Amino acid sequence: MSWFYYVGRALTKAALFLLVRYEVRGKENIPRQGGVLIVCNHLHLADPAVLGVSFGRRVVFMAKEELFRSRLAGYFIREFGAFPVRRGQADREALRQARSILVSGQALIMFPEGMRSRSGQLRSAFPGSALIALHNGVPVLPVGITGTEKLRGRSWWLRRPRLTVHIGEPFHLPAPDGPSRIAREAHTHLIMQNIARLLPQEYRGSYGEGEDGQP
Repeated sequence: MSWFYYVGRALTKAALFLLVRYEVRGKENIPRQGGVLIVCNHLHLADPAVLGVSFGRRVVFMAKEELFRSRLAGYFIREFGAFPVRRGQADREALRQARSILVSGQALIMFPEGMRSRSGQLRSAFPGSALIALHNGVPVLPVGITGTEKLRGRSWWLRRPRLTVHIGEPFHLPAPDGPSRIAREAHTHLIMQNIARLLPQEYRGSYGEGEDGQP
């Protein structure tokens, strides 16, 4: 692990302590060892840093390729524990990296929506997280994050907004039933339902109209 990983974690923890009211719920649900795919909603650029210090084990991020186009930014993002993925297409290299991480017993974090939600509500998700979980036979750990969308403007820190990371119970996706496209959609919806259950109603978007995320 690089020097920046440790420095970044220390700075993030200090900022959370000083500038916000930070809480992690459900730490008892975190698998202490073995490969696990962590899936979370995405509200702000700060989400990866916040999640990176919210688990009792090291995590690796899959992040959109655009973040790595700047040589300087790409360097620091990689050093913090991330690798790029091309959204909306079959990125074989990213899939190989994800498999290597999970097979080696590490924790991989993905944002199934693929981008930040400007409204704060859950967006329709890409099927990548479901594919990776199924192909590697690892449990899925759902996480709901709230409050990072308030880290905007020049004086947000004066309000000390509340940031909550809510960790749910891990689960395995069921074996595919039916055509692959329909199964991918069902598995992706199941993942998003489990994230939605960890969020207040106003964050759930189309996944939160009913008790189980169903209309």
